[in-house]
Amino acid sequence: MIARKISDLIGNTPLLTLAVAEGMGTVLLKMEQYNPTGSAKIRIARNMVDEAEEQGLLKPGGWLVESTSGNTGVGLALIAAERGYKFSAVVDNHACADKQRAMRAYGAELINIGGDDDALATAARDAMAQQLALDHGAYWTAQHLNPGNPNSYKPVARELTDALGDDIDYLYGAVGTGGSLCGTGRHLRERIPDLRIVGVEPAGSVIFGGPGAPYHQSGTGTPEGAEIGDLIDYDLIDEGIRVTDTEAFETCRYLARRYGILVGGSAGGVIYKALERARSLSSDTTIVVLVCDGGEKYLDTVYNDDWMTAAGLHDARVVNRLESMLR
Repeated sequence: MIARKISDLIGNTPLLTLAVAEGMGTVLLKMEQYNPTGSAKIRIARNMVDEAEEQGLLKPGGWLVESTSGNTGVGLALIAAERGYKFSAVVDNHACADKQRAMRAYGAELINIGGDDDALATAARDAMAQQLALDHGAYWTAQHLNPGNPNSYKPVARELTDALGDDIDYLYGAVGTGGSLCGTGRHLRERIPDLRIVGVEPAGSVIFGGPGAPYHQSGTGTPEGAEIGDLIDYDLIDEGIRVTDTEAFETCRYLARRYGILVGGSAGGVIYKALERARSLSSDTTIVVLVCDGGEKYLDTVYNDDWMTAAGLHDARVVNRLESMLR
């Protein structure tokens, strides 16, 4: 196919099998980093705009607003550039610098409501985005509430069944807005009723209960004090589990240095938890992991030795466990 515009290249991302230790279940990575912008969130950006246009909520030359930790903002910035919309991204200092640079490269306006630290400010971001929309007649895509978010993952489910048929036993994914895991899982379960769906959040996130605490994984989880998105379908998710920053980031670094696989920080956490589960499964059991972005945006943090040391996130025990689970 010869594409006519960059968004035509969204989708049909590859599957990659991990070299797990003998006797473990199969772990397959759905590599969403091969989308334009290097993230699954370009899928929701396009679909939310498509649905807004169809419903008459967004007119030619209109103004888009979103509260974002980065990847959704980059996706919306691309779509806005392609279709001639103004786009304003409300961010905090938790969003990595490369994601903010990418949004600016596509012509987005950035409104940073963060203070002097890198703490998440999700509630304040959302309030600012909503106010901008009310004051200026902009369209707030509101990714954590917008049904166009999970709707955009129906093609992911189709891509998986095209490749694997019904041979999917577990679906693992990070849970932030809930769109990628619940959207993909809902459509997969229509075909595979026995599919087990497992959501992974950072330790410190409050989606699955428990006390809140600061965490470094970006684009995932819900910090204490922020609204849990309506898109998270607790009845759909069979199991909700937590992963530490150390487990997530040491997995990213291990995969990069041993296998040349460069994934985002939250993806590392999901992969780690999928590997732990695979240890207790037979080799004819298949786990699919939604890898929602690549690691190129985290070179100053997750893949930076000095940053990891300063944050106290190195742990040789995690590396040893990874060595026991991977060949």
